[in-house]
Amino acid sequence: MTDPQLVLSGLVMGESARWHDGALWFCDWGAGSVLRLSASRTAEVMAGASGMPFCIDWRPGGELLLLDGPGARLLRDGVPYADLAGIDGSHPWNDIVVDSRGNAFVNNIGYDFPGGTPAPGLIAVVSPDGVARPVAGGLEFPNGMAVTADDSTLIVAESHGSRLTAFDIASDGSLSNRRVWADLPGVAPDGICLDPSGAIWYAAVPNEHCSLVREGGAVVTTIPLPDGAFDCALSGDGRTLYALTADYTNPAAMFGGRTGRLFAISR
Repeated sequence: MTDPQLVLSGLVMGESARWHDGALWFCDWGAGSVLRLSASRTAEVMAGASGMPFCIDWRPGGELLLLDGPGARLLRDGVPYADLAGIDGSHPWNDIVVDSRGNAFVNNIGYDFPGGTPAPGLIAVVSPDGVARPVAGGLEFPNGMAVTADDSTLIVAESHGSRLTAFDIASDGSLSNRRVWADLPGVAPDGICLDPSGAIWYAAVPNEHCSLVREGGAVVTTIPLPDGAFDCALSGDGRTLYALTADYTNPAAMFGGRTGRLFAISR
């Protein structure tokens, strides 16, 4: 793989990287923007959000789902779609991934980050009719999530648990057969994405890298980055890995400065 090439700078804090409809989409939490990378490698604002975290994915029909973390709700093309406050309205909702049946999996870290005392988080599913229910608990800071191409498995990064955890997915979005997909000693995985090989790419903030890991924990490759790596996504052809980074050492810079950058690594 090539060395990381700078694509964009001047972001506040990039997160929720997704490849959709031939382009990279991501969120700039500090700027309150949902962005799409254009063919000329400029960032086009596609939607707005207030507060953070907020993350995105799409329903099978193409509607944009935006997880409004502080508002404890899910929006569909900007319109309220699901209320999450009845499950947890006190702590931040964090990440989202949607399967091909329209089940939207969302997670809650379970405490007030970064100042609160760590506590177990959870995963909920929002069914296609907009009804939300919890489907897994006891997670140590649930973060990035991915669904395998056959819709059989949900994989979630447990940042405080230094592992990737897997669940079997039923057709109604219920989760079962919880297991460790990969132990990652000394690593705090954040955003993740699936590789065509079936392995997982993860971004790690304090470790300042993205790594490709197989089920069982074998590391295939590691890409060092100049700052904390918050999320990553592959292009549609699987040939380019995009990584979002920011200076995580200073909260004032991370949430209010312009240290965020987007890098591309070619395979």
